[in-house]
Amino acid sequence: MSEKERREELAKFLRTRRERITPQQAGFPAGLRRRTPGLRREELAQLAGVGATWYTWLEQGRAISVSAQVLESLARALQLDADERAHLFILARQQVPADPFPLTQTIDADLQLILDTMGIYPAWVLNPRWDIVAWNQAACHAFGDIGALTSRERHLLWLLFADPYYRTMFVDWEASAQHTLAFFRGSTQRYIGEPWLTQLIDELSQVSPEFREWWPRHDIQGRQTEQKQLKHPLVGLLELQPRTFQVVDRPDLQMIIYTPVSGTKTAAKLEQLSQSSMLSNHA
Repeated sequence: MSEKERREELAKFLRTRRERITPQQAGFPAGLRRRTPGLRREELAQLAGVGATWYTWLEQGRAISVSAQVLESLARALQLDADERAHLFILARQQVPADPFPLTQTIDADLQLILDTMGIYPAWVLNPRWDIVAWNQAACHAFGDIGALTSRERHLLWLLFADPYYRTMFVDWEASAQHTLAFFRGSTQRYIGEPWLTQLIDELSQVSPEFREWWPRHDIQGRQTEQKQLKHPLVGLLELQPRTFQVVDRPDLQMIIYTPVSGTKTAAKLEQLSQSSMLSNHA
């Protein structure tokens, strides 16, 4: 990410965070007429204890330095959560992120064996770009034939926003898509400005009105904990809990395993899908 790109991204993030805070939340009178949502720049500067002109320059993307102490003040004034605060520090270059991991496209046989031993539990492996680089048969049973997809389509965000089949599977697609998008931004923040990410954002903006609307909000989520409710065409409702694991000897990869939510019939339905696949293979 170039210096100019970093400043522009920081400026956009600050503006979106400022605009979401109501005057009442910040302790300002509610009766003032406002042309824009949220706080004025002068009000935010007052809350953070910084000069209004200086803050305006920061939000305009000008080349000015920011101390850790000032960043902490801005984080408090903007009411950022832990993930958003970390994002702020990364964009302001007060916490330098690690060098980007290589974008792995394949895995070794040992890791594939681990995937396969998950049995009826759907699982796949993502690289830092969120390409699906490996999966097990249970994932195909639950989510469709991943192997039949093109390399462009085997991307978690692309499936969610650009594939009509995956969109119709979710009981509450909008909530799941927003959470996943915030998680994607948080996990790929070190790649801002890289060609692959810029291209993905451009392409998704063209094919998905929702992505085009939500991406500029700069929502950040540090981990994925929400349960997934899917409408499977053969067995009906599947209720799954995603668990993400870092591959220790391959830190550029993460494995996501979907386990049945306790107290539901999902485990039996996953078993049914597995048995149905075995019978069709022997037919």
